[in-house]
Amino acid sequence: MAKKNIFTDAFGNLYFLKRLIIFILGIVSYRRFNGFNKLKISGTENLVDLPDSNVLFVSNHQTYFADVAAMYHAFCSVNNGYLNTIKNPVYLLNPKVDFYYVAAEETMNKGLMTKIFKLAGAVTVKRTWRSEGANVNRMVDLTEVENIMKALDNGWVITFPQGTTSAFAQGRKGTAKLVKNQRPIVIPIKINGFRRAFDKKGLRVKVTGVKPTMEFKKPLDIDYDNDDAQTILTKIMVAIEQTEDFNVLHEYDQELKAQKTEEKSTLKS
Repeated sequence: MAKKNIFTDAFGNLYFLKRLIIFILGIVSYRRFNGFNKLKISGTENLVDLPDSNVLFVSNHQTYFADVAAMYHAFCSVNNGYLNTIKNPVYLLNPKVDFYYVAAEETMNKGLMTKIFKLAGAVTVKRTWRSEGANVNRMVDLTEVENIMKALDNGWVITFPQGTTSAFAQGRKGTAKLVKNQRPIVIPIKINGFRRAFDKKGLRVKVTGVKPTMEFKKPLDIDYDNDDAQTILTKIMVAIEQTEDFNVLHEYDQELKAQKTEEKSTLKS
């Protein structure tokens, strides 16, 4: 697989251009996370001794871009020795450039702004189950899988195993299969409050005074030889707190559904 060099990353993108884009986007977005709203970060001590490559971050997803932008701030801050804080934006002068994120191709091809975001490190994939708002059923593009593996071979990668911003959506086995085959260090991230603070795209501040949270957890304990894809996926979903056990409204919804069913049955009889 292709390797980075002193001038370009693994995909041929010029480092000086990536640094410039990350710096500009970082300055533009900074007050969203440390001004209008106050991002609370925890667990970045778990990132300090990680290797420079083959590290996969798995996270729940609440907005298209604000989640990733906040992670860029956190990674760049850690890269410059600041733990659990983004209060000193000088870290943007020395960003972490060998960082990539997996994003839906259709999202990253809409408009000039998303194409700029793409240059910052997007590895695009076509969703196999959804396209342009409609359900589809298509095969995985192996070239896209190879691109994610290339990114892992050359840096850190963030992926969203649910493939959607909907809370408690089911995880996709593709992430677990990638983990099984590539054997990366897997770091779970749990975010909260982004959906309330920003619009769905994560480009507009919806509410001020919110304190979004981002928790970096310890690496997952995975038996790469014996854990199958489903077991790995379950570990991931529990770690990012997206199983029904973490849905405080799930039990209420189930009771409400049962109550409505009982009422319908009573009316029929």
